[in-house]
Amino acid sequence: MCIRRKICIITGSRAEYGLLHGLMREIAKDPDLSLVTAVTGAHLSPEYGETYTCIEKDGFEIHAKIPLDLSDNTPVGMAKAVGQGVSGFAESLSQLSPDLVVVLGDRYEILAAAQAALLLNVPIAHIHGGEITEGAIDNSIRHAITKMAHLHFVAAEPYRKRVIQMGEDPRTVFDVGSPGLDFIDKVKLISLQELEEHLGFPFKEINFLVTLHPETMHPEENERMTIELLAALDHFPEASIIITMPNADTGSETIRRLLEQYALQHAERVRAIESLGHLYINTMLYSAAVIGNSSSGIIEAPALKKPTINIGDRQKGRLRAHSVLDVQARTPDIVAAIQTALSDTFCESISKVIPPYRSANSSFLIKEILKQTDAKSLLIKSFYDVELNL
Repeated sequence: MCIRRKICIITGSRAEYGLLHGLMREIAKDPDLSLVTAVTGAHLSPEYGETYTCIEKDGFEIHAKIPLDLSDNTPVGMAKAVGQGVSGFAESLSQLSPDLVVVLGDRYEILAAAQAALLLNVPIAHIHGGEITEGAIDNSIRHAITKMAHLHFVAAEPYRKRVIQMGEDPRTVFDVGSPGLDFIDKVKLISLQELEEHLGFPFKEINFLVTLHPETMHPEENERMTIELLAALDHFPEASIIITMPNADTGSETIRRLLEQYALQHAERVRAIESLGHLYINTMLYSAAVIGNSSSGIIEAPALKKPTINIGDRQKGRLRAHSVLDVQARTPDIVAAIQTALSDTFCESISKVIPPYRSANSSFLIKEILKQTDAKSLLIKSFYDVELNL
């Protein structure tokens, strides 16, 4: 009897699950693999929409829930949540006994999961390493997870080189593209009328998709950044605006409060939604621009030929297409960028944009590598010294 390799996917947020969804499908349908899932963070929080239910609605069984106290999103609260997460994941992973753990990105709850897996001698596969986001503490977390991980699935060749530069063996670093672009290729497209019915909100001729997350390296700037953005949106009263709520980082409560107030004050044209789930890509398709500082504006929007107004430093350092307009959090600059994004000239210029992140059936490639790699041999890591190997 063949023993199937057990792969544990860990997810803590709606955005992360959107990127992992395709990989979970690939693992679940492979007869040689067994999918187990561990859910934590905002997925389990009523304040953030209890999005674990979306995972269950998609037909996935959740094998472990690791709750974190997200009520205190100060730096001290986040540090305590990491400790709580390490303890919870240690217990859950010891019970699940996976052959491999898969984590994505750079959030603090994922750092907790990686620490627990490392100490339990469970090989770690990390997706989206090697990237830089100078405006967020996530930047350091991402690199820390890279050093704990044993397999690396990066989204572009420059990121592959950076992971190798960090001492990781080139034989364990794979440029597979971005799993988020797989989702674009496979998402069910719906009509504008269907989307309006799902959201209970009428779209106009011009629509904006807005997502603003805290800048955790400059938390004192989050309130001003939000006020500057909302003042800029006031310059476009003819536009409908869909706002998705910020993630559970330091400073998110301030941003959330201001966004919710704005939506209430402009209910006839603004809708604040906790999570769009699988409707996110459809909403982007019917939007004239993506505005804020989400990675989706850097990765997914260019693939859909949609302009992005990227505010502040949260995404500073990531590869970007020329469809991304970088601005500081000043109302006049944001207004000018939106006007540029709406212009016929700019829309024409990005109609043939080539995104720096390729769609390469990433989820299938990752699944195949997870399936074929000798997991036990990964545990002993040697530092790959680039200078000695030139």
